Amino acid sequence: MLTLDFTFFAIAGPAVLFAGISKGGFGSGAAFAAASILALVVEPGLALGVMLPLLMLIDLASLRPYWGEWRWREARLMILGGVPGVAIGAYFYTLANADLLRVLIGGISVAFVLWQVAQARGLVRLGGRQLPAEAGLFAGAVAGFTSFVSHAGGPPAAVYLLSQKMTKTEYQASSVLIFWAINIAKFVPYAFLGMFTLQTGIANVVLAPFALAGAWLGVKAHRLVPESLFFRLTYFLLSVTGAKLIWDGLT
Repeated sequence: MLTLDFTFFAIAGPAVLFAGISKGGFGSGAAFAAASILALVVEPGLALGVMLPLLMLIDLASLRPYWGEWRWREARLMILGGVPGVAIGAYFYTLANADLLRVLIGGISVAFVLWQVAQARGLVRLGGRQLPAEAGLFAGAVAGFTSFVSHAGGPPAAVYLLSQKMTKTEYQASSVLIFWAINIAKFVPYAFLGMFTLQTGIANVVLAPFALAGAWLGVKAHRLVPESLFFRLTYFLLSVTGAKLIWDGLT
């Protein structure tokens, strides 16, 4: 049961604003932090259900500023791989209980931070060797699965996209296009699995301005704000929320 009280909106409003900034200006990698934060205060399935329409709204608002600047070949490969990934994610969701989802969302959150730290320290290098088309399909499938169960498709997408020698804006535009398509593919199975309720719909209406404001700020920040500053805050949020979700799921 989703309780639409002051505490919920005090947490959800900034989280959705943050997701909009991330998707609008810095790729889709960190946007799933909003779902992780919401999963701390509501049942994970409802947290995912609240976030999907808002993420779709952010996608729609972000498409126009980056229209035509994506790399269509790479985006198409990931979208083709993403659809079966979504189907696998839907099947997994039917088998998982709330605690397993908490552990999974928390684990993905912590793994994302560890992956970024490894990149920063040179333990993992992206963008050196251009990955083949098959890797794009596989990355799309992984992105579809992780996006379905935690809205965290950004990291596997980044592994492939960053190997394709893209500019900052090509990467951002391609990410927007890919997750616009993947999120559309997620909508029907989410509905069949009961992840949308009257309460999530009301929450979406109230939170929509936060999503649109975040997307607008993200587009502006894309060319003005250093990525390092934005992602340092992201890593902190994901480390804390991820660890808390794992603890809650296990205990």
